[in-house]
Amino acid sequence: MASKNQGRLAEDMKREVISVISTMKDPRLQGGLLTVMRVEVTPDLDVAKVHVSMMGSQGAAEAVSALNKGAGYVRTEISRRMHIRKAPRFVFVADDGAAYAAHINQLLSQLHEKDDTKEEDHD
Repeated sequence: MASKNQGRLAEDMKREVISVISTMKDPRLQGGLLTVMRVEVTPDLDVAKVHVSMMGSQGAAEAVSALNKGAGYVRTEISRRMHIRKAPRFVFVADDGAAYAAHINQLLSQLHEKDDTKEEDHD
């Protein structure tokens, strides 16, 4: 499969995975803001690795556990919605990219505040 088609399939699958996850009623998924960061699909459509991030009171580990428990349901719904013969096996992994970006922004804002106080002292 061409990489262009594979990328388009991954984006379409990401959109559908978001839709399916929003209908799931597991209480471990309701505690915070769950974000699907990206979907990586193997060229043979055997495995789709879904990177998720969870902001809120609960950690991403519980959400990933709940999603991996319901991976069969997600696979069935994706195959129905996308009309594909072979749906990949979904593996959900925690992605701490959003938390890392928030941490970097906090550090940068602290540096910016220190620079502002130094400029005021020189004046």
